Amino acid sequence: MTATEQPTEEQEVFLKHIQRRGLKRTSQRDLILDVFLRTEEHLSNEDLYQLVKKEDPTVGQTTVYRTLKLLTEAGLAREVRFGDGRTHYEHNYKHQHHDHMICSECGKIIEFFSAELEALQDAMAAQHQFEITQHLLRIIGICADCQHARQQSERNLTVSS
Repeated sequence: MTATEQPTEEQEVFLKHIQRRGLKRTSQRDLILDVFLRTEEHLSNEDLYQLVKKEDPTVGQTTVYRTLKLLTEAGLAREVRFGDGRTHYEHNYKHQHHDHMICSECGKIIEFFSAELEALQDAMAAQHQFEITQHLLRIIGICADCQHARQQSERNLTVSS
């Protein structure tokens, strides 16, 4: 963002957050925020670092990690875990809640929303007098592409036998 451009709402939220924390706005933090906001995928710290490094090789991995933590604290990013041992981050600010299906073979992540599932979990919580503060639903399985590839592979084995 140049000095003459109007900041986006997300940039304003981030700037207010770092000011409350007694931190300064830096060009590296601005770049990390910009790259994160331009990327719709689920990113690990390493993924974001690689993207940022392409635009500014002087940005360190620690700076990216700390900035991701600030983005999360500010409510702009949300941590998600997909069972691969890595923390991923996705956009959180003014993004509708959704859940994830994760392919255990290729790692593909499919986002979905189900009003029926939301209603069922609310009913279960009410039945047990449980107050939901947040929830994460991960469904692990095999995506259509991997199922198709598996079937093709099995057909090829059958034909060659």
